Amino acid sequence: MVIIDVHLTQKNYQIRIQSGLYHICAEQIAQVWTPRQIALITDTNVAPLYLETVESQLIQAGYQVTPIIIPAGETSKSLDQAMALYSQLAAANFTRHDGVIALGGGVVGDLAGFIASTYMRGIAFIQMPTSLLAQVDSSVGGKTALDLPAGKNLVGSFYQPDLVLIDPDFLTSLDQRQLLAGYAEIVKVAALNGGTFWQQVTGIQSAHMILAQAETLIQQSVHYKAQIVMADEKESNQRQLLNYGHTIGHAVETLANGSLMHGEAVSIGLVAMQHLVEQSGLTEAHLTPVITTVLNAVGLPTDSPLLMSDRLFTQLLHDKKNQGDAINLVYLDAIGVPKIQSIPLTTLAANLFSKKNW
Repeated sequence: MVIIDVHLTQKNYQIRIQSGLYHICAEQIAQVWTPRQIALITDTNVAPLYLETVESQLIQAGYQVTPIIIPAGETSKSLDQAMALYSQLAAANFTRHDGVIALGGGVVGDLAGFIASTYMRGIAFIQMPTSLLAQVDSSVGGKTALDLPAGKNLVGSFYQPDLVLIDPDFLTSLDQRQLLAGYAEIVKVAALNGGTFWQQVTGIQSAHMILAQAETLIQQSVHYKAQIVMADEKESNQRQLLNYGHTIGHAVETLANGSLMHGEAVSIGLVAMQHLVEQSGLTEAHLTPVITTVLNAVGLPTDSPLLMSDRLFTQLLHDKKNQGDAINLVYLDAIGVPKIQSIPLTTLAANLFSKKNW
């Protein structure tokens, strides 16, 4: 088992990575939690595959389990769904001494984490991410979120879990599109990190190769993100680097209205952002074709008609990285050399998102 220790100012916890880990999850959880009530939150895709195995282990270990199954999909990251979960916890008499486990992908993790962070001002929380995207990204770092009609993740909190259990065996139940969506985040982190990690992803040519190398890809991604989070838990400085590709990616994802998965939108955003900063002269790097090649090698999208939409800039105005009349853009000066540049929104509108750049 690979164990990554996360040490923060007010909390320490472990991220444990091992194939087959969910078969011994109750044993792992019992090392950090005493017997209590647990809300085991999952979705309609994951429940038929893994809920019974996890729930039965927890019951045998002395926990009282309330399984909660939400509809699969981004629409569950809503205030209405959150209210329904609050009501279920209250009806089951959950107290501050009880806990929430997220068994699912990024939507389940974001929603369950937000519920845990706000119910009775915060109860214990554990992540068991089942998608590649959640394993390398959303389950690490303590971000929780709900969506609003105006944009993604506009309501949320920073709330660190007590434990993260990552089992690469979960990935065998993903379809290829879901797997590739998670891989886009791995490419992002590898480009930020550089070195042997980037060399590894440049050699990956298929979904089969992603699965074959999943454990090491996950370990490297999680290690990089954990180091960033420990240096900047609340995203005031260095953690903004992890938004590479997301400024445009989130806007495209919102405009796609469900037709693009998060990782697919990030893939488009990685190429679009790098292209725009190179066209505008912010960097002399010529990495757009390099990044495009790595993403296209496994079949990820790197372009979209939505980049030409008149509504794109309006969506960018809702980006959480906005600071009054400017926005922080993340780009690469070279592979492994990320930069953050504050750009006035007027400049962004007039230059970076001019259609002539496309």
